[in-house]
This record gives sequence, structure tokens and C-alpha cells, in this order.
Amino acid sequence: MSQQGPRLRQPVVVVLGHVDAGKTSILDALRGTAVQAREVGGITQEIGASFFPLETLKEICGPLLGGSGSDLQIPGLLMIDTPGHAVFSNLRLRGGSAADIAIVVVDVLKGLENQTLESIDILKQRKVPFLVALNKIDMIKGWKKGEQGPLLRVLGAQPPEWNDELEERLYNVVGGLNRLAFESDAYYRVKDFRKQVAIVPVSARSHVGIAELLTALIGLSQNYLRGKLELSGDALGGRGIILEMQEEPGIGQTANVILTEGTLRVGDPIALVRREGVFKSRVKALFMPKPLDEMRDPRDRFTSVEAVYAASGVKLVSPDLAGVVAGTSVASFASAERFETLKEDMEKELSNVVVRTDNMGVIVRAGSVGGLEALLRMLEERGVPVRQADIGDISKTDIVEAGVVAEHDPYLGAILAFDSKVLPEAKEYAAGSTIFVSAIIYEVIDNYVNWSTSKREADERAALSNLTRPCRLKVVPGAFFRRNDPAVFGVEVSAGILKPKVKVMSAEGAELGTVLQIQDQGKSLQEAKRGDKVAISVDGPTLGRQVRENDTIYTLPRSHEARALRTKLLGSLSEEEREVLDEIMKLKSQTDPMFGF
Repeated sequence: MSQQGPRLRQPVVVVLGHVDAGKTSILDALRGTAVQAREVGGITQEIGASFFPLETLKEICGPLLGGSGSDLQIPGLLMIDTPGHAVFSNLRLRGGSAADIAIVVVDVLKGLENQTLESIDILKQRKVPFLVALNKIDMIKGWKKGEQGPLLRVLGAQPPEWNDELEERLYNVVGGLNRLAFESDAYYRVKDFRKQVAIVPVSARSHVGIAELLTALIGLSQNYLRGKLELSGDALGGRGIILEMQEEPGIGQTANVILTEGTLRVGDPIALVRREGVFKSRVKALFMPKPLDEMRDPRDRFTSVEAVYAASGVKLVSPDLAGVVAGTSVASFASAERFETLKEDMEKELSNVVVRTDNMGVIVRAGSVGGLEALLRMLEERGVPVRQADIGDISKTDIVEAGVVAEHDPYLGAILAFDSKVLPEAKEYAAGSTIFVSAIIYEVIDNYVNWSTSKREADERAALSNLTRPCRLKVVPGAFFRRNDPAVFGVEVSAGILKPKVKVMSAEGAELGTVLQIQDQGKSLQEAKRGDKVAISVDGPTLGRQVRENDTIYTLPRSHEARALRTKLLGSLSEEEREVLDEIMKLKSQTDPMFGF
């Protein structure tokens, strides 16, 4: 069985959105297959590809296509089910994107969330046009269940107060997109789809607005992506992206591929990528998913084909798939010269995401190029340095490297792994190591950031408890209780926190002695805060000489304590403590220019 190449290829569509926004539910409504229940944590983590043929699109959209229904020239749509920019990174093509258009799913009750903004930012970088599916409109209070048919009719049947709230929430999204430099509006009010992002209200659960979403997608694809979708022949062979490696019963190891360029035929010599480099193989067999079947989880067996044309989701069988890296390219070639060109290009592609440095930073592992790329981008956005990053499972070497880092910086001595595991021979070394592993990419980042933040805060609290904190005191008039040995007198804390066993100095920077005790009405205190009036005993000064009524007194940290306070612990001090520290530094620098340095 073979396919005839159409004049326009089917566009590759990606579905992006925040966790739980309902992107898989929207695809379920289109496909009629229940994928979400089998996903890790309810979040789509692997890539699925579904082909929607032209006849199916006409059946779903019906009269919404108007008189142009018979003039549709795209052969269908190829939809990628993706968890966001992790997999979108896999769909890269020589600096651009292999995705032609995107649906950004937004929860109408939550608006534009963090991961949504990240996805839109990447779409903007890659210059990929997108629509917004404003999902879960049935969750707005007052929704009348059971209404079916065209979207505008369903919306018109809802109560006025329901429509008012929809408009308010829709314009919250319009405002958010405007701040990102995108003009937008409800699709039925958009006048120029080239200049405005169309927002389609939908309910995946009630199957309302799905046909309108598809219609807008078809219109954009056919009318505004024509140049990109035109097939120009396959003189250089076929080229695609390996989405994932999969073991198939009765077939063996297979590669799920999105063919983005040209034609791929059984028997073609192909270039594939292992971690060690690019090598030659051949196409042993090709299997196409049946229309509207999930590529990674079909209900029926695949259909064997002799050739596939871009853009298609295809399952490729080759004798040499062991060790092939997901997220890398696969390409056919007709000459040794072409293979050498491909080899250079594909090895550069892999080396661009692998990190090998001696810098202090975390160790990163991922099961695919896209996963690794996504982790690295997220870490960069969070300002987390990376020492090493590679594809594959966690090895003994990774654990040793993380240990080296931990000795110098305990907050970076960690291993972050997405879709990877600890190798058996490395498990005995893993005890005591800090390793974050998850099948959900956002959890890897969040768990590490939460751990490092909590550890840093705990360490800083412990460090501060052993240091002299900046504090300013005012000597209370008429409150001299003992002249010396030790001097006992009343003070008011005007800034900071005072604790026993700390040295104090005068406003001229002269050391006065050590605070032995803090008391309030005869009761000993462990600390006194701003506004407290307490009695203190100080070993050293004589009242009336070194200490007088209304004098200002400061705590006196040692030089190395002052250095720690003004550098690594500065963020743990309150604003008033920072001000007092500046005053102390200025006073001490008059007699000791290197104080605190």
C-alpha cells in the first residue's frame, strides 16, 4: 500500500497548555478515544500523533466550512498530543519548528497560567501561529446542561449572567495576550486572522465548540500556511523526528516518527543517531496508524505501508534501533556525500544539548533530546547552573560528580532526571545522594527548587542563630540600676533583635563589653525585639562614663560575622537589620578599614 503525495501536505498541529487545562480532553473529544485515564498523573507525558483525514474533518465541521468545504486542499490534520514545551522542543527543525500551528488550551476559570505563558513564549520564538481554546466553559456558574449544536446557538441559550461572566473571563485572556504583544478576540469577532489570535470558547466535556475550533484551525492552516505546506518534491529524501522508542509485540523495537519532509520508503538507507554518534541503517518496515487512532496506544493493529509522505506519523522498523535516541532526526539518503552531510548536521544537533563542564552546577539526565532540552531551558530560566547534562540513565559517574559539587555547594549537589532511572550498578552509591526523578517534567524542577530553597533557608537560620545580629539600642533615662561589674541599665530596642552573649559598642565604634543577661520585670529573656524596653547587664562599662543616658548602642559582630551578614546571609536579614548593619560598618570602618571584608 502506498500514498499519493498531495499538493499540500497535512499540517502538524501541537496542543499546548498548563497542567489540567484540558488539552488531552479536547483531543479525546475529537478522537473519541480515552487517553487521559492512562497518563502519568493525569498529564500527557509521551507523544501521541493522530491523523484526521479530510473526510472526517468535513463530517465534524459540516456546514461551518461554508461553501469552501469542497475546496479543501489540505489532506487532513496531523495532531501531536504534547505536555507543552518539553515535547515541542523535540519538534524542532533546523532552528525553527516542525510544528505548523498550535492550539493553546486555557482553563476559562484560571486564565493564562505560568506554563501557558511559557508555551506562548516558545511559540513566539519559533514563529508558530496559534489559536486559543478557552476550555471548561461548562464550569462557569449557571451553565445550562444538555444544549447541543453550533457554538453560537449554545452560547445564546445560556442565561445573561452566564454570558456576562464568559465575556469578563474572555477579556481577562485578551488582556493577558495583549501584554504579550498579541492582539486577540473571540473567534466570531475577529476581523483579520492574520493580525489577531482567535479565541474559541469550548467545553471538551460537553463537546461544545469543538467543531468551531477545528474549522478555525483548518482555515488558518489552508489560507495562511500555504507556502509552508506546499510539497516541493523529495530529491534529498525523507526526514523526520523520532518521538519515542517503543517495543511492539510481534514486531520488536520500533521508532515512532513524525515525517516532516519528503518521502520515506521501505528499503531506504537511513541515518540514525545513537549517543555515540550517527550511523547507517535501512528501513525494514513502515506502519501507519489507522485514521483517528492514537499512535502510541492503538485499538487495532497498524497498517503496513511501502511509503509515507510528509507530514505523517509513522512507526519505523529497522535492524539497528537499539540505543537510538528519542528526539533526534532520522533521514534517508541516496549517496555517500549526502550521508556525510547528514552526519555532520545530526551530530551537531545532539552535541548542542549535551553539557560537559567543570563548573559548579546540578547534574541533569533525560530519556530524550526534547526532555533534556526542556529541563535545561527551565533550569536556565530559574537561574540554576548545570555542570553536566546528557541523555540516558543515572550512572555511578553522575553520583560521583554530584558529590564533588556538594562539597563546594550543597545546594547544587543534586541530580535531576526526567524519564530516567538509576542504573543497577549505581544504586549502591546512590544512598545519601540527592536525586530527583519523576515521569512528570515539572515535578523534577519544582521538587529540586523546593528542596534547595528549604535547605538554604534552614542553613541560614542555623547560621544566623550562631551570629551576632545587627541591633540598635537606646539607653533609657533614669534607668541605671547598677553602675558596673556588671553595669545594669534599661534600654529600648529601636531596630533589630538583641540576644544575650553578644558584644556591644558605642556610637563612636568603641567596644563596651558583653551582654550577660536580658530581663523584663525580673524575668530572664532569650531575646528582645524592636519596641521592647528591657534591662540588660553588661560586663565592662561603667555607667556615667562609657554609657550615658540617651546614648545609642549597637551590637558588635566580629569581622567575619559582619562579612557573612553582608554577603551570603544578607537576604535573611530584615530591612531594618540591613540599615543597622550599614551603620555598624560605617562606624567600625573609621578605626578598622578592613572590618567586614
